[in-house]
Amino acid sequence: MGRVRRKKMHKGDKPLKEKYRTKRRTKDFDEIHEDMKPGNAEALLNQDLDYDKPGGAQHYCLHCTKYFIGARALSDHFKSKPHKRRIKALQMEPYSQEEAERAAGMGSYIVPKTVEVKTQGTKEVMEAEEPVKDGT
Repeated sequence: MGRVRRKKMHKGDKPLKEKYRTKRRTKDFDEIHEDMKPGNAEALLNQDLDYDKPGGAQHYCLHCTKYFIGARALSDHFKSKPHKRRIKALQMEPYSQEEAERAAGMGSYIVPKTVEVKTQGTKEVMEAEEPVKDGT
């Protein structure tokens, strides 16, 4: 008398499940490039106090689109490998409709440009670097 083997019936479903999950979905690179524009970046880095977000939405990584509980956690995050990988990935220019049309055969291929991306400074560092304006 043999043992009844349990079959793995849905072996190939895992990638499909992960593809459609949206709980921990981060922004795409083109959305992050839009957020990195000066007006949008200033608004995201200087948000109003929101108690529903970690750290009251006062410590935000613009490139990784994450909130942190304090300045120390944010500065530690800047030194981490996932943040450095994200910075490197953001150095490539985001896809555009023109590039998609060229890939479909409606034009000549142009090598994507690189964009200079630097890690943002924390609020304390940015305040210390601002020049003091004298009234005289």
